[in-house]
Amino acid sequence: MTTTAERAERKASKKAAKQLDKADRALLLPEEARRSAAEVSFYSADTNPFFDANLGEKFVWGKKREKERKQGMTPEEARRRDLERQVESQHEIERLNQRRGEREEEMRMREEESMRAARMAESAQMSAWIDREDDFHLEQAKKRAEIRVRERRAKPIDFLALNLKWSLPPLQPGDEGYDDEQEDEGVGLEVDTEEPYMIFDNLTLEDSEELHEDIKMYLSLEKLEANLEFWRSLLIVSSASLEALRNERAVGTSAFAAQARANASVKAEITRLLAGKTYNQLVALQNQVQRKLASGEPVDVEYWEGLLKELIVWKAKGKLRDMHEVVLNNRLEQLRRKQRDEAVRFKEEVKSAIHLPAAPQAGDGVAEAFEDDEGGDDDMDVEDAAVVEPWDDALEPPKLKRIPEELRGCELLDSEEELHKLYAQRRSIAKTRFVAKPRVANDAVVVAPKVNKDEEIYQAAVGQGLDEEEELFNLEVEMSKTAYSWEDKYRPRKPRYFNKVHTGYEWNKYNQTHYDTDNPPPKVVQGYKFCIFYPDLLDKTKTPTYKVIKNPGNDDTSTLVFTASAPYETIAFTIVNKAWEQSHKRGFRSSFDRGVLQLYVQLKREFYRK
Repeated sequence: MTTTAERAERKASKKAAKQLDKADRALLLPEEARRSAAEVSFYSADTNPFFDANLGEKFVWGKKREKERKQGMTPEEARRRDLERQVESQHEIERLNQRRGEREEEMRMREEESMRAARMAESAQMSAWIDREDDFHLEQAKKRAEIRVRERRAKPIDFLALNLKWSLPPLQPGDEGYDDEQEDEGVGLEVDTEEPYMIFDNLTLEDSEELHEDIKMYLSLEKLEANLEFWRSLLIVSSASLEALRNERAVGTSAFAAQARANASVKAEITRLLAGKTYNQLVALQNQVQRKLASGEPVDVEYWEGLLKELIVWKAKGKLRDMHEVVLNNRLEQLRRKQRDEAVRFKEEVKSAIHLPAAPQAGDGVAEAFEDDEGGDDDMDVEDAAVVEPWDDALEPPKLKRIPEELRGCELLDSEEELHKLYAQRRSIAKTRFVAKPRVANDAVVVAPKVNKDEEIYQAAVGQGLDEEEELFNLEVEMSKTAYSWEDKYRPRKPRYFNKVHTGYEWNKYNQTHYDTDNPPPKVVQGYKFCIFYPDLLDKTKTPTYKVIKNPGNDDTSTLVFTASAPYETIAFTIVNKAWEQSHKRGFRSSFDRGVLQLYVQLKREFYRK
């Protein structure tokens, strides 16, 4: 028989088994819940490759539970142990997630750092490219300035840019960056001896505005501090000049002149106060004026503010004057050094070309050496002797009682005036400390005389010559004295011209009836070619014009009038009063290019009718 203790033990084990089964059943899902979970999953309980109808049920580790029962663990202990494992797993998952988040953050920061470094490298490269682009544009601007100066079509900014080329001392042979060809590029380009701010004195408003924009362009491209200071000072002077020209344009020339006469005494006093002072003295005076205006004392504020404004301009001019002296000294030193190098090279060439005979030892040797020396000297004399031609009376220019037709368009020169000019040039050369040797192309010996722009254009037109049926046309009309609004500033002058008239025979019905080739009809005017030269127009935007005026009382002729702006007078010619052919196919041309007004007209033919 079983004892009471055994019965109690069996009863407790049955009770524990019932509780465990109850817990297992609580963990199981109902049928509907299992099917819904299976439908949501990738595989369903009915259709899956594993043929498992319980695919949606929760997994229960039965052997583990059996093992725990055998070990004598109660369900509470097993559940508590499972909970501890779950908490431990949860903590492990959290630690893993935290480590993964740290790795992702570290990777993100590494990527951001690499992207930042790439952006900085790209920015540095772009900034280097931009700097190189600015240097390229600056170098091209200087090259364009040199080309325009050599081709005698320079703008005001070109002279300023070329003068600044010599702001730094010239490099000596052996210095870093020295290039002999680059050093020779400036030879032949004249350095303006006047101060840079003097260029604003004779500019119009449009030219001053263009020069102001060019100065801003160089100021934006320049990198050297000395050059930047030069362009800043020029910008101050340019702004003052622009303000004066705009005021003159706004109030009118006469009103501006009256205003200038009214302020002449104040202007003269300010000029007397500022003239002759150095840059440092002007800076000290500016500080004094600023302290006086800020002191609050009863002073003439308008006068002192005008003085301060003029003082800023004078200070900029003083700085430009000091820099211009440095430019002239550097250029002078470069030319002197180049001339010394050329002198040394020529000396070496002469030494190598001359071979002196050896001294003779005996009397016979003296005779032979003398003969050899005499023969060599004969060759040299024949080669180097100057041939003097005897004077011929045919070389004397003929004395003309009247000026020929082909010479009437030439410029008249006064002998005394030309002699005074020659003496003045000689005196200026004698006072000059250094005279630059002009560059001669292709080793030529004779330097071509300098011809002004007006003469070049005129000679180019005259060089075209006349056709067989063309003649010079100089039938100018004397115009009445005209007062110009600009003649108080510029001396009026007549433009030069080279006109041609085209004549020929008209073989109409009447002339064919009454004339033949042996007895031709009289020639008639068939057209004109007018070339009027305006190379020195102050206002390039105003194109010269022409108009035809009928002569009262004379129906056969009319007057062709040409009008231009300062400094040229109005000029007129008498022409045949006939209708013009307006078609370009008929030879009509009306153009103004490079200072030359060309007007080519063909007259309409008149047909004879009975």
